[in-house]
Amino acid sequence: MWELIRANKRNSIVLMSLMAAVLLLLGFIIGLVFFGPDGGFIGLIIATGIWIILTLISFSGGDQILLASSKARPVTHDVHPQLFNVVEEMAISAALPMPKVYIIADPAPNAFATGRKPQTASVAVTAGLLGRLNRDELQGVIAHEMSHILHRDILFVTLAGIMLGSIVLLSQVFLRGMFYSSMTGSRRRYSAGGRGGGQAQLIMLIIAIAAAILAPIMAYLLYFALSRRREYLADAGAARLTRYPEGLAGALEKIANDKSPQLATANKVTAPMYIVNPFKKKGKRMKLSDLSSTHPPISERIKILRNMTHGASFKDYSDSYSKITHTKTVVPSAALTKEDIALRKAPAEAKKKQRLEKQLHQVGDIMRRVNGFIFLTCLCGLKLKVPPNFKGNKVKCPRCKRILDLPPSKPKT
Repeated sequence: MWELIRANKRNSIVLMSLMAAVLLLLGFIIGLVFFGPDGGFIGLIIATGIWIILTLISFSGGDQILLASSKARPVTHDVHPQLFNVVEEMAISAALPMPKVYIIADPAPNAFATGRKPQTASVAVTAGLLGRLNRDELQGVIAHEMSHILHRDILFVTLAGIMLGSIVLLSQVFLRGMFYSSMTGSRRRYSAGGRGGGQAQLIMLIIAIAAAILAPIMAYLLYFALSRRREYLADAGAARLTRYPEGLAGALEKIANDKSPQLATANKVTAPMYIVNPFKKKGKRMKLSDLSSTHPPISERIKILRNMTHGASFKDYSDSYSKITHTKTVVPSAALTKEDIALRKAPAEAKKKQRLEKQLHQVGDIMRRVNGFIFLTCLCGLKLKVPPNFKGNKVKCPRCKRILDLPPSKPKT
């Protein structure tokens, strides 16, 4: 495992170094345009300063900003015991500390993990995910997110995302500044240095505009390469932790075929963190072959997992990946040691169907628990769901008219 982490670290450093080179080159060219022949180093300083500021903001509270923007709420074991049990199982299996558990009150099924290191990691899942997946599928999703934590993916993807954001910000500021600048003033600058000087400045301006357009594209391609590779490795890690690739494959298939509206809290910043791309056309299913920006095709991920019929090791995933994609494996060679990790048997289909039918009715209740509702059961058997803004310490049962006492204090979720 440590060989995989070190290999991941090396690959991430290479990709991030290329992104850093793009950022510094863009800053240097823009500096030449704005500050003259000696202004390239000023541009380097500005570009580096933007990256440092964004990095400090992210490291000081980036995970909490991400959770808050996703409207994820911390929950206790009482809200969803099965979720806590699964997270605890996967944390033990991965030899990691128990992460904080959050639930997003949204019917769209999805999940993500965040945190700079395992000791401060958090796992967030939507209410829709909990209501649609059986235990084995939920275990597959949690194992995928736990693999991201184990492989230190969150730290590197966060740093790469900051680098990408710095490049896009610098490019947008320059292009918008050029668009809104006075064309008359620009012509005067070019004519002030004579025909030769004006032509040189015009050529440099064209080069700077081209760099400002191409730099974000290059940075996006590098970021995509980093993110997609890590999604494959997290799938491999999930199969290894659970010894049941079909669990994650079934979960991905259900998420892709779900007809719920798009995840309301998703945005371009948080989208790469989710297990699947949260963006889709309103009211339509996500295509299994969807080539999302930072995620591999879901259909391909499912085929690779379901083709793992001999074992659940990284070597087994690597062989399946090469067979399905007809390309070189994404698993670092250092992790391809021979391991005998046998697949575990699938649970009885009848029991799985019964559990799933029961779970489908729980999505609304999960969302209510997350939002602070109080659940009471009257002696007549009726279940009451009292909203958090209810005033008073007693409530009347609408069926038998009994007066029920509310708890003295609402449970904190």
